[in-house]
This record gives sequence, C-alpha cells and structure tokens, in this order.
Amino acid sequence: MATLAQWVEGARPRTLPTAVSPVLVGTGAAIGSGTVEIGRAVLALLVAVALVIGVNFANDYSDGIRGTDDERVGPLRLVGSRLATPVAVRTAALVCFAVAALAGLTLVSLSRTWWLIAVGAVCIAGAWFYTGGKRPYGYAGLGEVAVFVFFGLVGVLGTVVTQSGPPGALAIVGAVGVGLLSCAVLVANNLRDIAGDEVVGKRTLAVALGDRDTRRLYAGLVLLPFLLTVGMAVRSWPALLALLALPLAIGPVRRVTTGAEGRKLIRVLRDTGLLLLAWSAGTGIGLALGLVF
Repeated sequence: MATLAQWVEGARPRTLPTAVSPVLVGTGAAIGSGTVEIGRAVLALLVAVALVIGVNFANDYSDGIRGTDDERVGPLRLVGSRLATPVAVRTAALVCFAVAALAGLTLVSLSRTWWLIAVGAVCIAGAWFYTGGKRPYGYAGLGEVAVFVFFGLVGVLGTVVTQSGPPGALAIVGAVGVGLLSCAVLVANNLRDIAGDEVVGKRTLAVALGDRDTRRLYAGLVLLPFLLTVGMAVRSWPALLALLALPLAIGPVRRVTTGAEGRKLIRVLRDTGLLLLAWSAGTGIGLALGLVF
C-alpha cells in the first residue's frame, strides 16, 4: 500500500506551476482592468490545481493498466510501480475532477458565466481522455495542443472572464505565453520518455519529431514567451517584469540543447515548471500594474 508521501509524489507536484500560472496571469489582467475579485481568483486556482492533480492520477491509472509505465525513468507512478491498485488511483482522479467541477460551478454561479459549464465539461473530458479510453489523444501526438488550449488559453482567459469580463489583447497574449511554457513542461517530460514510449507504441509529439527536433522545439517554446513580453511592453511597459525570469531559462535550455538524457531531464522538468511560474508571476504583476502606469 502506498504511503502518504508516495501519493503526494504520484500527484506530481512539479507540474503544479501549470495550474498556478494561468491564474496568476489571468488575475493580473483582471486587476489591470480595474477589478479585484480575490475570492473568485481562489476558486479559479482550486479548479486548476484539482484538474492538474486529477489528470496526473488519471494518466497514472490509464498508462498503468496499459503497461506503459512498467519501465520508467521519470517520477513515481503508483499503478506502474504496483504501489496502489488501479481502482484506488482512478478513484483519486475522479475525486479531483469532482472537486474541480464543484469549485467551477461555484465560480460560474458567482460570475454568471453559465456558458463556462460546457467549457469545464470539455476540460474534464480532455483530462481523462488524454491517456484514457480506447483512443487516447495523448498517444497520437496531440498532448501539446491540449496543454496549450486548456492550460494556456482556457486557464488564463477563463480566469479573466470570471473576474472582469471579456479579456483584452494583453490578456490574450499572456495566455499564449502561458500556453507555450506549459507545452515546454510537457515536451521536457516526453523528451525524457522517447525511447520507452516508442517501445509501447505511445506516439507522442516527441516520438514523432525525434530527439533532435524535440530539443529544438523545447528551446523555441521556452524563448518565444520572452519575445511576447517585449511585445506586451509596447502597450504596458510593466509587463517587462517577466524578463526577470529569463536567467531561469538558461540552465534548462542549455541542458536540453547539449543532449541531456534520462534523469538529467527530470531536473529540466522541474526547472521548466519554475520558469513558467516566474514568467507568469512577472507577467501577472506587470498586467496588474498596467492600470497604475
């Protein structure tokens, strides 16, 4: 039976920046437009965190019962390591999705954005069918598309809509930046797993592109948001605060482009998550200060 520490590790806390970051940028954009709704921001954060943990447990369950995780270099998987039963891990995923749904419904009722119920349902379905079902789209190279849409566009713009109404141009650009860096987190993960995924028939985008082009893709995904920062600064110069995160990009980009493999890429995964969080914090603060300056 898995210990509490192993359950926490199985939830993959290193991926939580993908949950926190869109809420930071979205809330910053809402504040910049003159609206402060801390309670709604907390609800949006709860939705995002519950979804990320839920999708991690769902992936653990689905990959585990397929045998995809029997030989693994990356973080602990509960089912693949035989530390927890598939039923227990599936239940944990469903509980997380239920928490996300409840928090989401509360947020929708407060903001009167009823149409977001359909968006939330699509998000939960996307989380499950990433590796679940008969034809998981994560096995068909579409994981990065889903991450960009759900953790970038939907996460940021949904946070804005539920706090201050229709998003402006800066919020949309910020959402694109969060989406790109969130994709970089997934690409770092899948780069590490190329060899194992090829063996089990999991055709991720990294498998399709191959090692060299995946490394190039990673570098592009990491660096492009900083170009977007410069573009945002044309409209609101405090957005340049996100450039303070640039030094954090040097280490992981260097390791990836110089051929780091195996466990060295686990560090890249962690550092990319921290970079995402730092860029999003700088962007969120910059957008919030845009109203003042």
